[in-house]
Amino acid sequence: MDASSDAHKASRDSATRALTRRTRRETEGTVSPNVIGRDTPFVSVNSVVELYDRILRKRLFQKAQQWHPSHSMKKLAALLSVLVACPISVLGGQLSPPNRAGVAMGHLHYRVRDVEANKRFWLSLGGTSIKVGETHVVKFPDTLIFLSQGESSGGSLGSVINHVAFRVRTFAALEATGVHVQPLAQFPGVGSVTTPEGERIELFEESSENLVFTLDPGERDASAERHSRRMTVPIIAHHVHLNVPEGAEANAKTWYVKTFGGVPGKRWHYEATDLPGINMNFSGSTSVQAPTKGRMLDHVGFEVRNLEAFCRKLTAGGVKFDMPYTRQPTGIATALLTDPWGTSIELTEGLSRF
Repeated sequence: MDASSDAHKASRDSATRALTRRTRRETEGTVSPNVIGRDTPFVSVNSVVELYDRILRKRLFQKAQQWHPSHSMKKLAALLSVLVACPISVLGGQLSPPNRAGVAMGHLHYRVRDVEANKRFWLSLGGTSIKVGETHVVKFPDTLIFLSQGESSGGSLGSVINHVAFRVRTFAALEATGVHVQPLAQFPGVGSVTTPEGERIELFEESSENLVFTLDPGERDASAERHSRRMTVPIIAHHVHLNVPEGAEANAKTWYVKTFGGVPGKRWHYEATDLPGINMNFSGSTSVQAPTKGRMLDHVGFEVRNLEAFCRKLTAGGVKFDMPYTRQPTGIATALLTDPWGTSIELTEGLSRF
């Protein structure tokens, strides 16, 4: 490549980065955390990505026209090649805006023997590698996967959290990247993949009927509408499936609604509570399930706005904390509690910036 081509490419890349930063600021400014509620239209990552896409496409076209009208489509094509990745890498990995209670899905924390092997597994599904403090993390739309080195007392199977699930466009698209998906023959569009240490991760194609979430009568929630919309990213977190004692499904559903401001409904035929970024599912089990603490999936995390005040509110309501509100050296605030059925839950404030 000659010097003039190098200079042109550098100029184009610099202008595109500046344009992307400016558009991102404008996009983020359209969604104020003070006005997000059940009926706010832009409350999910998908909605923000769609808005970002519209704004950036318009600005890229305008910029290409300014650079050279006779070559605008050629330059626009080059710029749109950047845009293809922008929604996923810039916004697609962010956590969802919180609900009216200030809560959204935050993270899943795994205790594994081989961090690097597990990181490669999650990256193969489409995640992005980052670090939070000294911890290796893989970022997906609506959730972060934390990987800590250590021995666990067993996998999720046999614990309160039976499994977690992600939604993908098609299994074929995922397998084209080298990932082996094991389909469930009796349920079209449902399958699973297995981590290097034997943890089953459930997958749903976006066409699957099994992922449909239906609100209980009289309920409305803009965030829950994401379940009926087409995907704008290749993979996104879908649900956490809890096994509670038989007959306790409705109580578990109500507890998550009351404690975290979720909305009640059903995912397929399971009782469920929907939170921004994740659907909590509840099945009845006749066998005793182990608490999650110390298992491979040690705990689930929710990101909370104004966490200190939220913890005071929960304490006043009778919730007991395993670890009270604490600000970590990383600047992230945390608190730990356990639900009545043994699910360890970490509340955080500050992960949304990653």
